[in-house]
Amino acid sequence: MSLQRVASLETFVNVPTEGRRSRRGSVSSVAASERARKLTFNPLPESWNPVFDDREEDHLGQTRGAFEVPQWKRILQVVVMVVVCLFAAGIVFGYAALKPVLKKEGAYQDMCNGEDTCVEIHLNLMFTSAAVATNVAALPVGAILDHYGPRVCGIFGAVLLCVGALFMSFAKSMPFDAFLFGYLFLALGGPFTYISSFQLSNAFPRHSGLILALLTGAFDASSALFLVYRIIYLNTGGSFGHHKFFLAYLVVPVVILIVQLTILPKRSYKTVGEMIEEIETPAFNDPSIVSNIHDQVDEHTALLQEEQREHHETIVQDIEELLGSDEVDKDKQAEREEAKNARSGVWGVMHNHTALEQIRSPWFILICLFTVVQMTRINYFVATIRAQYEAIFGSTAKAVEINNFFDLALPLGGIISIPFIGGILDHTSTVVVLTTLVAVATTIGVLGVLPYTWAAYANIVLFVLYRPFYYTAVSDYSAKVFGFRTFGTVYGTIICLSGLLNFSQSALDYLFHRTFRGDPVPVNLLLLALGLVIGVCLVGYVAVEVRRSRRKRGVDGFVGGQGEY
Repeated sequence: MSLQRVASLETFVNVPTEGRRSRRGSVSSVAASERARKLTFNPLPESWNPVFDDREEDHLGQTRGAFEVPQWKRILQVVVMVVVCLFAAGIVFGYAALKPVLKKEGAYQDMCNGEDTCVEIHLNLMFTSAAVATNVAALPVGAILDHYGPRVCGIFGAVLLCVGALFMSFAKSMPFDAFLFGYLFLALGGPFTYISSFQLSNAFPRHSGLILALLTGAFDASSALFLVYRIIYLNTGGSFGHHKFFLAYLVVPVVILIVQLTILPKRSYKTVGEMIEEIETPAFNDPSIVSNIHDQVDEHTALLQEEQREHHETIVQDIEELLGSDEVDKDKQAEREEAKNARSGVWGVMHNHTALEQIRSPWFILICLFTVVQMTRINYFVATIRAQYEAIFGSTAKAVEINNFFDLALPLGGIISIPFIGGILDHTSTVVVLTTLVAVATTIGVLGVLPYTWAAYANIVLFVLYRPFYYTAVSDYSAKVFGFRTFGTVYGTIICLSGLLNFSQSALDYLFHRTFRGDPVPVNLLLLALGLVIGVCLVGYVAVEVRRSRRKRGVDGFVGGQGEY
């Protein structure tokens, strides 16, 4: 699952506004700065979205202000959602810990007639399908969240988790491949739970970054669930098998269903931009009321006017209290945001283009190809780590030891790296970030083929830190280069295509186990070479375009300042 990074402060983007009128009726200039009022995770173009009547206040697709909900309830919602994500968001990525248990429990033994390589390939296909589904699910989840709200999303997630747990529990007695479909449903339940939780960052706008960090940390830590289960399984001598575990896991979707219907919000909270827009909206925005006020002045009209004014002032006061009313701080925040955007070097390069134009550009094609290769490498390593090191070292005991270290390091790496990722992305240029990604990916590839114990552990440490950094960097790149106006469409397309092409893991599995007879080095070198070539092309293109853009801005600035060049 890709970790989507959402800035705690909404950004300003220049978009063509010629011919548009503001809410007050004035014509906006072409170069006017327009706030991205609402961040959407819907990957479908805005033109496909249904239009809701403003009078339909209870429509699930509409949002509500956080000031309308008591503070204690919003705190409870955040705490509950963090716990829910901890037990449901990304549990399928703990596959490396669950795999040995399923093998001991006899998964796919009947289908494979006891052949270990066949069992290995089927279990890896189970994980590959789940990883693909997790990414492709961004398409329906984004649309459902924007149209029907987080509660519907959460209920969908609970149902999918419930079905997945039942399939996994009774897999051996099912007349079909219930392990594959059960793990698939568990994977689909994660995004419905996790992505729908992002809107809770708007419950406390001044602490949105902290809330997003907690949710992201819970997602990373959720992969440890199967590690905890494996420890319990070994300590009970195998008596607490997968059948009992997944029956016990049914408690999670039941709890999710209960909290969705009682505690968690039915509609998404408004973003900072939407609340600022509400402040800027005149108290008398209804034309019929304005007309009546001008046509007649009587006691009823005066009373209505006073009530509307008081109601608007109350809303403004509540919003300012929620956001903070220190103008100096707001100015400093805006200055920091502008400095960060300028530092990236790529901010806004494709903001004024349509989604189709963006997808056709080298900016999209290169990052998409790089994401395909890196996502495949990441998921392939998670699926085959034990088999790879067993072949490299020729020792099952050493492979198990390294696998155990990986199971613990994977969730911890995500949690530990969270505080540093934002700082790196905010204080370095995009060229530096991409160069770092390529360099670290190459180092991981080299360490992964060395037959030394220190190389194996160094490889794992780099891998668990690189994984969240990589996913976050891709979403950050998409936001800076393509903008939030088309973020759902462009980023959703990158992740969806990368997820679908992850099915190539089955071919890599065949090469590893059959063609190269259990030698992981050729496959790893192939992935290393592909990642390096595409990565160098990506970094080279972005560096050239940034240099060209800065040169052009310098020339334009000189002409503007001196009159001639």
